[in-house]
Amino acid sequence: MKKTYLLFILLQLSINCIAQEIDSDLLYIKNRMDSIQEFSADLELNLDVSFINMPTKHASVLFKKDEELDFSSEDFVMLPKRGLDFSLSELFKYPFITVDRSKKNINGTLTKVLNIIPTDDKADFALATVYLDIEHKRIHIAEINTKKLGSYTITMTYENKEAILPDNVTVTFAMEKLKIPLNFMGRDTDIDRKKMRNLDTKEGKIMMKISNYKITY
Repeated sequence: MKKTYLLFILLQLSINCIAQEIDSDLLYIKNRMDSIQEFSADLELNLDVSFINMPTKHASVLFKKDEELDFSSEDFVMLPKRGLDFSLSELFKYPFITVDRSKKNINGTLTKVLNIIPTDDKADFALATVYLDIEHKRIHIAEINTKKLGSYTITMTYENKEAILPDNVTVTFAMEKLKIPLNFMGRDTDIDRKKMRNLDTKEGKIMMKISNYKITY
């Protein structure tokens, strides 16, 4: 009987420890995002890569809860979804724990820095570092280390204090890892393949301006 009681106490302690490992501010933000059932928006997309000259592109995006973002565009044959999912739903798809890495002031915004560590092998990422805007309860920056496609950083700004979805998103990435489909950028895009081959590090940025949100809660 004593052994059974001790086992029960240890089990309860383990459950409590696990529950405490998820940051409360992050859970609040997750719940805000979970309240969104669907949204659509228009995108204006620019690419900053030294060996690619691409004019401004336009697309639309549709999000439905528990589904991937769906991009559509007449300017692109195909859009790379990896790195462009500013809903960050992938971070919360499987069970995870968090580690508090202190606070940091970024351009006047006080952020809480957290590591998100998935506890399920099905997760596509190994580690994510997120910078939470504590005052406005939303994610400001996410640095995501994937298991197969390298790492990328998403920086988001918002139209007003209440917004949970960003109006400007910058994705910084390594070209060879993110595997942007160069052949599908449109005929009006020029690619300097010689310069591309000679670069040791092929880093770039995707800048998205998002407007005309239609959100269903």
